[in-house]
This record gives sequence, structure tokens and C-alpha cells, in this order.
Amino acid sequence: MRKRWVYRSFDRAAAGRIQKEHGLSEQLAVMLAQRGVSEPDDVERFLNPTLDQMHDPFLMKGMREAVERIRRAIANSEKILIYGDYDVDGTTAVVLLRKAIEMAGGQAEYHVPHRVREGYGMREDVIERAARDDVKVLISVDTGIRDAAVVAKARELGIDSIVTDHHLPDEADMPQALAVVNPNQPGCDYPEKGLAGVGIAFKLAQALLGGLDWPPARLASVMRSMLKIVAIGTIADLAPLLGENRVIAKVGLEELLRPRHPGLKALLEVSGLSSKASLGAGDIGFRIGPRLNAAGRMDTARSVIDLFEAETLEQAMPIAESLDRLNAERQTAEQAIVDEVVGRLMKAPPTDVAPFIVMYGEGWHPGVIGIVAGRVVDRFHRPTIVLSADSETGLAVGSGRSIPGFHLLEALESVSGIFERFGGHKQAAGCTVKIDRIPALTRELNDYAANALGPEDFLPLLQLDAELSLASITDDFMEQLARLAPHGMANPTPVFGAGAVELAADPKVLKERHLKLRLRQDEASFEAVAWRMAELEPSMRRGRSVDIAYSVEADDYWGGWRLNLKDIRTSESD
Repeated sequence: MRKRWVYRSFDRAAAGRIQKEHGLSEQLAVMLAQRGVSEPDDVERFLNPTLDQMHDPFLMKGMREAVERIRRAIANSEKILIYGDYDVDGTTAVVLLRKAIEMAGGQAEYHVPHRVREGYGMREDVIERAARDDVKVLISVDTGIRDAAVVAKARELGIDSIVTDHHLPDEADMPQALAVVNPNQPGCDYPEKGLAGVGIAFKLAQALLGGLDWPPARLASVMRSMLKIVAIGTIADLAPLLGENRVIAKVGLEELLRPRHPGLKALLEVSGLSSKASLGAGDIGFRIGPRLNAAGRMDTARSVIDLFEAETLEQAMPIAESLDRLNAERQTAEQAIVDEVVGRLMKAPPTDVAPFIVMYGEGWHPGVIGIVAGRVVDRFHRPTIVLSADSETGLAVGSGRSIPGFHLLEALESVSGIFERFGGHKQAAGCTVKIDRIPALTRELNDYAANALGPEDFLPLLQLDAELSLASITDDFMEQLARLAPHGMANPTPVFGAGAVELAADPKVLKERHLKLRLRQDEASFEAVAWRMAELEPSMRRGRSVDIAYSVEADDYWGGWRLNLKDIRTSESD
């Protein structure tokens, strides 16, 4: 699909000031200004994120009440149940909070729902079982903000609820919990709104452990160590990597290079990362995250918690290897559904008349439909919901992904009466709907999207940072560029444009989907990879001149630098 190339705007005066006051290169100063980093203090915090930049957890509404209740439960040996979610964010939050409660002198059981049998969110039957087991305190992590009825049931059964979540609340139906800890709730002045679920669990752990009679050095060491797992959940959940999340990601990735925990060692080993000299957000997003997510998608997420609670490498390795196998199964199931969905859409391509894609199939694995929705969005650039239908129950479980500029949760809220349940945020959401209501859902979402989107919204936007000749890619330049890492949401990997680049050889097709190329511009020459662009191979002949949009990455195999192509413009594509 053709993309619109747009160079990021920036404040030239701010870039000049940054360059002068901080002694940075012009390119780095421009890229900081493009990311909204312009004030002297902001530049320092961005380039040198440290633990002392994190906010006081008690600035978060509900935090004091939550910590006081947990301390009382520990002092009175009351039973505590942590209710998590089945994705990486939820499972890492469970692991972290259980450990924090243990370090504070208590114990906590946990429940992570089965994606297929239980679905997303908290369930009343789990709360009823907890009450029979004499649980007195319920703590939700990465879930609960839209489960007001379940929280009410807990209160009716004599259980105090602490809801910790980062998803957007329904302000008209807030859970009446003993404490709600969510920076996005009404009346919360906490400055960092973009924390992931595990980030909020970390703030709760920070507040809880900060009240113990520990030397400051010990507390700082524990907090720093915890950031390994917080970084995994934060990056995998696509939280914006600015502010506190940047500290979490930067420090956490550094700590992951020195894993002491058997579960982390095993996970890095099966992910092929144990010997790397440095780790980036991409290693979490593309290697670690998918393996942890595979547990909740294909089987049960409890194995993730078992991995992180393993006491020896001998215990951890079989669990990590099992996660690796589940991830391979996930890839196979995902590709089969993608092929079917794309096949259907190619027979009747979506047009501006049908701006919202809704696809469903009987028996599609519900654990992978969210990934499939994301792949469909990448291919067709329309908000998409993919549903797995079960004719025996008459229900379909769906997962949605969106495009920039389209608020998916608001779209679902506009047709809320159709769903059995739904929730999520701007770019991703989940839902359950009766199968016979899917046609109505399709019509109403398309009506909503037709009014919200214009023709240009359906053309993918590729944002570039600057024009950069291949000769400019030097070790010194890359050393400067590395100061912007880690990259992720809100701090994207820099993308550059270069024109009149010559193909130095015919391309090679990798795994029937990707292209490997050798590119030359004047005297500079680099290897390049174009992911999922194999269809361009017939037109990519040696000697041809093309324009490229690209990022630069370390070539771990051959050494040096390699180009990661984001788009290729030929005379035909123009």
C-alpha cells in the first residue's frame, strides 16, 4: 500500500537552543525538538533518565488508602488475592506485586483468567470462590476499572477491593472500591498518565516498600531490580516511552543485561538474547513479549508466573522452552487466520464506503485474533475488529486495533448496546457480542467511521525525521543517535529519507515474504532488509535507482550497520 511520506515538524529555534546549550549535534538537537523535548531540564531528563526522576507514588489518587489496607492485611494475616490479566502487562504485574507483598511480610494468592474459558476482565464466580476461601482483600492489576458490578459483589461478600488499572474508566460507572489507583480516573493529578498496568503495580510496590524500615540504598537497589520485569510489561504493552516509562525502559533494559533470576535467564536464553551486549525495546517487543504472551494466547498464563517464581535454572528452562513452543504454535495459528481474512478482503477490497473492517470466523483461535487485527490494519489501514465465533454459545469474542486519529474505544462506546461486554483504549480494544448482532455491529461501526474519517485517513502516514545520505551513517553519528533510545510509542525509532539510491545487486527473497538488498549511494554501500515487501522483487533489479525511507540498526551477524527499509519508492509506485 502506498504511503504518504511526511517529515516531522519541529521548532527550529528550540533545536538551535538545544544544540548550543547542550553541545549536541544538529541532527540530535532536531530529533529532540521533533519529539517535543525542548526545555533544558527536559533535555537532561530525556538523555539521562534516572530513578530519581520518578514521581512520589502517593501523588496518585487512592494510593494512600490502598497501601494502608494492604499493610493492615499483612499485620492481621488476612488473605489477599491478586486478580490479573492474561497478557504480558497483567502477568508481570501479578509477579511484581506478589513479590512486593512477600517482601513486606505478607503473602498473596493470585488468579489469572483463562482467555478462552473466562475472557477479559474480572468475574463474579471467582470472587464468590474467593469469599468462600476467606479472602479479605482483592487487588486487581491491569484490569477492574470497568468491572463495577464485580467490585460491588466483592463488597457484598465482605471483601475490600483495591482496583489498580491503567485502562480508561467509564466515568459514569466507576467501581465503588475501597481504593481505585488509576492515573486516568477523574480527580487524579498524578503527572504520568501513560503508565502500563505493571507500571501502576510498581508504583504501589514503591509506596508499600518505601514505608518499611529499610536503608535508602536497599530500597533503591530493590526498585532498580524490579524495573527489569516492569520494563518487559511496559514495552510489550506499547506504553508511551516518555517520562516515567522512559526511566522504566532505560533502567530495566540495562538491568536485563545482568539477570540473576533463573526465570529471566531461561527466558533470555530461549529468546536468543543471552549473549547480546545490549538490549533494545525491539528485543522485548519482538522476542520476549511474544513468548510471554503466547502462554495466555494459546494455553494458560499461569506458566508465566511459574517461570518468574522458579527458584533454579533447572526448574525454569522447561517452562521457558514450553513458552517458546507455544509461540511457534501461535505464529502458525495467526498466519492461517491472516491468510483467510486477507483472502476474503482481496476478493472484495474495503473502500471508503466501508471504512471499518469487521471479520469473523467460526473457531478462529481467540488467543491470536488481536494480532490478526493488527496485521489487517497494517495491510489495509482501516480500524479493524476480528471476532472468533462459537456457534454453540452463540457468542463471538473480538479484538480490535485502530489507525492514528481514530479512537477505537469511543467508537465502541457509540454502539455499546450491541455488546455483551467491551473495554480497551484508543488504539486497542476487546469485546464480546452475540453472533446474530455482528451484521448490526458492522453497519453501525461503518456509519460511525464514515463520519469520523476522511479519504486521507485511509492512506498510511510514514513520518520521517530527516533526509540522510548513506555517507552520513558513521559510527559517530550512530553513537549520537543511540542517546535517543530506547524507542517505542511516542519516541519512535528515527526514520530517514534518501533519494537516488542504487541497487548494487539483484535482491534476494527471504522466507517468501522479505527482501534482502545491497544499496549504494555515491561511495557508501549498505546491506538492507525490507520486511514483508517480497512482492516488489520483480521490479527491483540491479542498477535501478529508488528512493528509500529507512532506519539504521546494528547488524548483529556481520557487524557494522544495516538499513531497515520502511518504504521503497519506484517510478511505478509514484
